[in-house]
Parts: sequence; C-alpha cells; structure tokens
Amino acid sequence: MRKRETDFLEAYRGYSLFERRELVQPHMSYAYEKEKCRVIREGRVDLMDSVTRMPPDGTEGVLSKNALRHQKNMLIAAITIFTRSAMDGGLPEELAYAMSDSYILKGEECTSVEELNRLSDRAFREYTYAVAGNRHYSGKIEEALHYITIHLHEKVTLEKVAEAVGLSACHLSRIFKKEVGTSMVDYVQKERVEAAKHMLVNSDETLAAISQYLYFSTQSYFIRIFKKYTGVTPGQYRRSHSLELL
Repeated sequence: MRKRETDFLEAYRGYSLFERRELVQPHMSYAYEKEKCRVIREGRVDLMDSVTRMPPDGTEGVLSKNALRHQKNMLIAAITIFTRSAMDGGLPEELAYAMSDSYILKGEECTSVEELNRLSDRAFREYTYAVAGNRHYSGKIEEALHYITIHLHEKVTLEKVAEAVGLSACHLSRIFKKEVGTSMVDYVQKERVEAAKHMLVNSDETLAAISQYLYFSTQSYFIRIFKKYTGVTPGQYRRSHSLELL
C-alpha cells in the first residue's frame, strides 16, 4: 500500500468509532461515489458537469477535528479513488500516479477549504479528460505509447521505441502514423507539452528545469514548441492557471 493511502487510513482510524456513530447524518452513499468513478473510468467528458452538480445524498465522514486538515484528508481519499478509476479506464499507471502525487502535494499547500474543493473538482475533470484522450490501439502501439510515456525525460527516437516493442523502425513508423494519426516525433512533442503543462501548474520548477527534465534541447526551443501546441508561452500558461486556484 502506498504511503499516502496508509496516512489516510490512519487519519480515519484516529477518529473514534463512538464519535462517528454520534454523527446523526448518514455518510454519502456508495452510489454517489460510484457515479464519479464511472465518469472517470469511461472518460465521459459529457457527464462531468451533471455529476458535479449532483446534490450529495449524505455527509462526509469526519477525518479530522480541524476543518482544513479534514478537507485535505478528504482530498487524499478522493484522489486515491480517482487514480484507481483512471487506471481502470486504461490510463497508464505511471501517468495516473504522477498526477496523483502532484494533486496531493498541491493540496498540502492549500490554505482554505474552498481552494481544496476547487482542486478536487479540477482533479476529477482532468482525470476524466486524460482517460478520454487515452484511445485504445493495437498491442504494439499500446506498448510504444507506454514506452514514450515513461521515457519523456530521456531521448526518445523511433529506433529506440521500435527496438523496445520488437518491430522494425520502418514498420513501426507506418503503423504508428496510421493508428495514432500523427508522426512519432509530433506525438512525443505533444506529450512533452502535456507533461510540461502539468508541471507548470503543480510545481514551482523553473522553466529551465522543466525544459531540461523533459529533454528539450534548449529553453527557447521548449517555449517555441509549447506555444505551437497551446497558443501561449509556458510563463503565460503558468500565470493564467495559477490564478484559477486563488
């Protein structure tokens, strides 16, 4: 069991059974939680708003007598559930856990219940979008995409990926373009930009550090490629999305 899940369970056990029984209002039903999980697992972007607007059919359990700590523990619990639902929906494990770690770290930095609620809603939506964008491909292409996902911080070449999945570079290039709809070079660039977007919002790393970590040759090249796919510079993207959490 991962440490954050252990911490969550300990926080729950720390609130006595007697005290929990004294709460006269019922906990939220499993059906309410299950509906959110289904939306993430199936990548149902079309249902996100309706599920978010659903009135809770009970109250949250109490995970701390301190309101802010309670909400942080609730965020950890929600992110754990979202992560598992996303992986059940086909999101690569490495990406799902990377998102989870970032949300929980960001949650620990929040200073209000309202800020934590906004972060939880954002995580629900981003996990859903991530699953929706994770199309299903043939076995070899799935292997290639998985290889790319976990090697974005290294040099990724057609030859390296082809060797990893047991195909010739020529054959992989042909079926990759046919199934994914873009060249491997363009796909790797887009995935690095997506990873950069996540790091810009959920970490304090400098543009230079992010550029270097994601294996862009120079910071200026990173900025150019980022703007190519998003329409804004990394700095502009970070500033605009930081305001959303204020």
